[in-house]
Amino acid sequence: MKNSFYIKDVLIPSRLVLAPMAGISNTSYRKIVKSMGAGLIYAEMVSSNALMYKNSKTLELLKMSESERPIAQQIFGSDIASFVASAKIVEEQMHPDIIDINMGCPVPKVALRAQAGSALLKDPNKIKEIVSAVVNAVSVPVTVKIRSGWDSKNINAVEIAKICEQAGASAITVHGRTRNQGYSGDVDLDIIKKVKENVSISVIGNGDIKDVYSAKKMLEYTKCDAIMIGRALLGNPWLVKEIDTYLKTGNLLPQPTYIDRINMCYKHLNYLMEFKKENVAVLEMRSHIAWYVKTIPYHKEIKLACFKAKTYTEIIEILDNYKKKLYNYKEGD
Repeated sequence: MKNSFYIKDVLIPSRLVLAPMAGISNTSYRKIVKSMGAGLIYAEMVSSNALMYKNSKTLELLKMSESERPIAQQIFGSDIASFVASAKIVEEQMHPDIIDINMGCPVPKVALRAQAGSALLKDPNKIKEIVSAVVNAVSVPVTVKIRSGWDSKNINAVEIAKICEQAGASAITVHGRTRNQGYSGDVDLDIIKKVKENVSISVIGNGDIKDVYSAKKMLEYTKCDAIMIGRALLGNPWLVKEIDTYLKTGNLLPQPTYIDRINMCYKHLNYLMEFKKENVAVLEMRSHIAWYVKTIPYHKEIKLACFKAKTYTEIIEILDNYKKKLYNYKEGD
């Protein structure tokens, strides 16, 4: 089984890709997942309109470090002009290796209210115009993320993938669910397989990668070039290393210890503090701590304490006390 793949002329050293999760995939989180062996990092999606109008909070999301390369920045919108303008801004200010167009987001705010994300799947001609315009506007490879279709009566991923390829896209990510499904039901591996069979550009499979077995199954069954992992990494970035090791050797790595999980909380918090104000870093870290500790003893206790914390020092103190408690738990177990 191959260990790398290309997106146009960009070598991706591993077939494991971090999904562009809104509110999650910022530079601190990306650094952690990258350290676990992810070959390609997708930054969280940004609004093309917000970029076009130079929204300061949106421009902040374009921050990245050289250690994160290769990295892709995802943009979403509904009209050609804003896609082109935002793609140029991303290339000029962030200098990513790849620019990705979101045509798969199912959330109502994006797909219904803004008629962006997966809503574009209903208009293949518009998709062709958007992809072609963005490809011609920037010098880096352009990729597209789609779903299997809008609903069960409109499964058009193969048609859309072909259109994207013809318009100049260098890779396509397919989430094997419709927009109407959201994240419910089972992922459709067959539609990912069909897309791979009908295009010559790289295909990244996405949806329900939750362990080493589901990762291997998607790669082997669909023959896709890589897999994109999202929600399963919340509180468990070690999964990337586990999958990578399993695919290469067939061996299963031991699960992270309780102390490993607490130590990762320290690291993640410190990464957040490097580029965010203290109150924002603490606020974001509350959710991450809840994900990191959800499978270990006393997790409800620490979650409650952290959700009351307002400063870096308070979070550190809570983690220190929790760590001591876990050492005692281990010794007395």
